[in-house]
Amino acid sequence: MKLTVLGCHSGSLRWGAFATSQVLEVAGRVFLIDCGEGTQMQLRKNKVKFSRIKQIFISHLHGDHFYGLIGLISTLQLLGREASLTLYGPKGIKEIIELQLKLSQAYIQFPLAFVELDSLSPQLVYEDDKVKVTTIPLRHRIYCNGYLFEEKLGLRRIDIDKANEAEIDFAYFNKLKQGFDVPNSKGKRIINADVTKDPFPPKKYAFCSDTAFYPKIIKQIKGVDMLYHESTFLESEQYLCERTMHSTAKQAATIALQAKVGNLILGHYSGRYPDKEEFRREAQKVFEKVLLAEDGKKFEF
Repeated sequence: MKLTVLGCHSGSLRWGAFATSQVLEVAGRVFLIDCGEGTQMQLRKNKVKFSRIKQIFISHLHGDHFYGLIGLISTLQLLGREASLTLYGPKGIKEIIELQLKLSQAYIQFPLAFVELDSLSPQLVYEDDKVKVTTIPLRHRIYCNGYLFEEKLGLRRIDIDKANEAEIDFAYFNKLKQGFDVPNSKGKRIINADVTKDPFPPKKYAFCSDTAFYPKIIKQIKGVDMLYHESTFLESEQYLCERTMHSTAKQAATIALQAKVGNLILGHYSGRYPDKEEFRREAQKVFEKVLLAEDGKKFEF
């Protein structure tokens, strides 16, 4: 998996501080997660090919998480897109986008589909032979979901030295990867486990957008390789969390600790803090493996 943070700040767009948007590359798929203002500019800057994006996942309908969507859709039309695009998001996203297109008399020539969400329980929203995506219901001022991206178990790995030693023809390698026993060049049956290794453990990424401290998500995100969790405030401003339904860096770290995740990425910073390292220092008092999101920063795991 490879994660590119296009924007990681809260509130309005500012130069050098873009609103929330991320690109996740997994198993050859490219998913866009949230689409704040300026997303298409950041896609270009980070050399992400628009044509590779087939699905967009929107967490909620606050402007700093989807105001870049209509501009991106319009640009795709201008670029002559023909491939379909599917938008996943809260109920109402279809009405908003279609109204904008209608009143601006913008005519989209490519298939544009909507999957509207309103479930308060985790819901499988996307699945193919390599990846599945499930919602993570969050606690915010309006209906909001995070998303859990999970690789499926891959093929077995061939131990080349052992396969050659067993005199297995290359033509049987795909069968080995699929777990079958195969004959060698002399017709002897070779046991699969003798010449292959277990698949790599599937990777998991949890994107937890705007939310107040919400321990109910811990069970669902248990043991993920990477957790992105909003940290709008520091503990000194915790009094703002209940009113705005956001979290502090310490609260995000508490979720990471209890969920036993591999790494925690903090983001969605309030503009009141000039030094982002304060977020890392506060979180590391609770959970050691803390990373800071930055516009344009890439994470591989």
